[in-house]
Amino acid sequence: MNTPPLLEVKALKVHFPVETSLFSRTRHFVRAVDDVSFTVAPGETVGLVGESGCGKTTLGRAVIRLVEPTGGQILFAGEDLGSLNRATLRSRRRQFQMIFQDPYASLNPRARVENIIADALDIHHLVASPTERRQRVEKLLEDVGLHPSHAQRYPHEFSGGQRQRIGIARALAVEPRLIVCDEPVSALDVSVQAQIVNLLRDLQQEHHMAYLFVAHDLAVVRHISHRILVMYLGRLVEAGDARAVCQSPRHPYTQALISAVPIVDPDSKRRRIILAGDVPSPIHPPGGCPFHPRCPVAEPRCQTEVPAWREIAPGRHVACHLAQ
Repeated sequence: MNTPPLLEVKALKVHFPVETSLFSRTRHFVRAVDDVSFTVAPGETVGLVGESGCGKTTLGRAVIRLVEPTGGQILFAGEDLGSLNRATLRSRRRQFQMIFQDPYASLNPRARVENIIADALDIHHLVASPTERRQRVEKLLEDVGLHPSHAQRYPHEFSGGQRQRIGIARALAVEPRLIVCDEPVSALDVSVQAQIVNLLRDLQQEHHMAYLFVAHDLAVVRHISHRILVMYLGRLVEAGDARAVCQSPRHPYTQALISAVPIVDPDSKRRRIILAGDVPSPIHPPGGCPFHPRCPVAEPRCQTEVPAWREIAPGRHVACHLAQ
């Protein structure tokens, strides 16, 4: 019997209105997320990768209702989050949390670490006394590799990696079932990135959480993810098992991303794929396949026909006319 998904996203859309001029009656929209569907199983890590501006951060925020979707459904443990009123949604937020990209901007500089971490405990009434509150915070700090005495310090007294550990402790405080990790290591030194990624893996095994891990670095995503979703211009273009996607990418865009990942072997024969041009504007996306203006193997039909999202192997999906 298959385990039902913890998170199920169906045809999700997030469009932001843009005013082109003061007197214009024509409304344009930034199609940040455009008809995206996927699932996350309990205890699974799903990596979401793509270039800057492809909509992956907006997708991650929409999943936990920090950004309101324009269309589609978000089901968490079978419950439609879009149907919940504000009070009910607030009570459900204990089950899904977020780790933000910038550890310098995401922590209140005027609050002590104890209060930063314990705010969610207070909101959800998870501690009965100040003593229990302090003990929970100290335990969380130990879980993320910090000393309990750090609870009385301020964010400016910590390095970037330490601040991100505080952000992780804050997300863990309410014992969530899902954490959206919004590029949690991109602002950190390379030497610290591996420590944070390994910490997240250890915490997942200990607490049995699921991750939606948003990043632009495929090397990091491959290390932590069970499955990978590849996003381009607001749409998914490929999805599948992490090892399969990285070893045999089927979509030309995924192939280009893989070719850009640094490798240790100096004798490797891997060919670097250089994409022409920039990512098109999400306000006026190209017709047909959104990737065709930059695709090195595009055919005439790619300019007019939108490729279907199809399964080319068990658990392997791609949106490309030419992928086999």
